[in-house]
Order: sequence, then structure tokens, then C-alpha cells
Amino acid sequence: MATNSLVVAPQWIGDAVMTEPLMRRLAARGERLTVGALPWVAPVYRAMPQVAEVIDFPFQHGGLQWAARRAMAAQLKGRFDAAYVLPNSLKSALLPFLARIPRRVGYLGESRIGLLNERLRNPPRDVRPPMVAFYSALSGESNVDVDVPHLAMNPQQVQEALAALHLQRGAYAVFAPGAEYGPAKRWPASHFAGLGLRLDVPVVLLGSGKEAALCEEIASAVNAQRPGWAQNLAGKTTLAQALSAISATKLVVSNDSGLMHVAAAFGVAQAAIFGSSSPLHTPPLNDRAAVVWLKQDPAYQPPLDCAPCFQRECPLGHTRCLVDVTPERVLAGLAA
Repeated sequence: MATNSLVVAPQWIGDAVMTEPLMRRLAARGERLTVGALPWVAPVYRAMPQVAEVIDFPFQHGGLQWAARRAMAAQLKGRFDAAYVLPNSLKSALLPFLARIPRRVGYLGESRIGLLNERLRNPPRDVRPPMVAFYSALSGESNVDVDVPHLAMNPQQVQEALAALHLQRGAYAVFAPGAEYGPAKRWPASHFAGLGLRLDVPVVLLGSGKEAALCEEIASAVNAQRPGWAQNLAGKTTLAQALSAISATKLVVSNDSGLMHVAAAFGVAQAAIFGSSSPLHTPPLNDRAAVVWLKQDPAYQPPLDCAPCFQRECPLGHTRCLVDVTPERVLAGLAA
């Protein structure tokens, strides 16, 4: 008889993608997986064939939301044999505890000792292991550092999304210029525009509603010189439509962001531009990915001793780790 397992998902798209190898390991040993995820992350898990069911959690950012968690726990009580709590927060571990799920697995953090009964120690604060291995270790299995995430969309769903967005498979490039964490991870808009003008296919800009103005700035700059060459879809698609568009694109250019990991998991050609963060910690796990990070370029002078700083904004005020990445450099990476 299969083990019924609940997976409490992380709240960021990139992290969700990097949990796919864990889903694959659990499903391979006979666990039936139900993922509980926030609505803006849930579509990622619907692109994982190993996941049998996805529940949209009715929670918001911040606060325990005690009443909502108790109500959801009451609905889930008696359904599951095990729970895997992927975020490190106290509130994420409350639901499996309140639902009285017998086996509750997760990392130590935020006073969760009483809520989890199988606990892994977090890495030291000065150590940043690859996130895929960090999540896969919750399986209790070894050799987790070899895992590579994969996503797969339903072909009919992709076809319907492309038709709705007026896109033709393989005949456009996707730019994802946002980065939720902060400006120290964002390649300048003028550089995105400069690259768009050099490509041999039109550009589609994807992102959240918060990134619509940024994407419009890029699209306007491109269209001023090549009318109709750039289309701003930021805030105009569902996440499922955005995933479909990425799965069918010719190439993706992005910062270190959630959509970078989505592109990698679909195996499409991509350029991933890093600034304040590190590709040693959150790389695009894709043989077709070109990683652009000036920190790794010995010819770049003066050396970027400040990188990676992992700050939201450049503490030195220049952000040259991104400003000095030219469109020509990114184009060369894509052509390699």
C-alpha cells in the first residue's frame, strides 16, 4: 500500500523548481505525493508528473494566520502518513502538526523541535550548499548532489497558451528582467533592450505585475528602433501560461530568478546573468545554459572582490557586477 505524503512547498518559484528532484525520489519509492502550495507557486508543481495532487493553500505572506491553518489542518486530518516541510519557518510546520500527520520531516529552524519529529540540521550560516541538494536531502537518501530538476507541461495546455498569447513555438525569445530579491540581481534595462535589438527573433517579456513597468521600459526602447519587435506580457499571463511560453521558446535571457530555474528545468537554451548572487549556490542546471558572471572572468579588472555579496542593493553603490556585463558578452554566451 502506497504511503500518502504531504509536501509543504516553499513560497518562491525558483525554490519550487529546485524541489523537483526530491519529488522524483519520493515518488520512485512508492509515495503518493500531494503538494500544498501558495497559489503563485502551485502551477510549478502541476508541471511535475510525480505529483498526484496540488492543493492551493489559502495563506498570505506574513503572520501565523492561525485560524486558516487550523481550518486547513482539519480538512487534511487522517489523509497522510508523512509530511515533508520544505520551508524553514515555524508557520510552515504548524499545518502537519495540527493535522496530526504521524511522520513530519524538515530542517531545524524557528523553534520547530516540537513540530517536527524527523529533523535535519541546517548548514552553517557561512555555508551555502546547492539548493537542489539541500531539498533532496530531506528524502534521507544519499548522492543528492547529482540531482537535476525537470519540468514537463501538458502539450495541449502549451498549445492553448501559445494560441492565447499569439506566439509560435520556437519563433521568439523570452526575457525575464525581474528579480524579486532586489536590484542587485537585475541586469540593467538598457542592456536588455540592447540585446533585444541584436536578436534574430522577436522578444517576449515575462514577469509579474510588479515588473510590468520595468518590462515596458525595455519593450519601448526596443520598439522605438524595431517597431513591434518586443511584446510586454508582464502581469498579463497566468503562471501556467508563462511556463508554457518558456517551454516553447527559442531561448531565455534572465537574471538569477525563479524563471531562470524554470527555463533550466525545461532544458531550453538560456543565458543566466549573475551579479550579487552566486551560480555556485543556485546555478541553472541545464547543459544549454550560458552563465554570465564577471566574478569568474580573470580578464575582468579590477577583480570583483565584493562578489558575491548576496545583498538586495549594491552596498558600494556601483553594481558594476551587472552594469559591466555588455549585451555583446551575453550574445556571445548564447552563440557558444
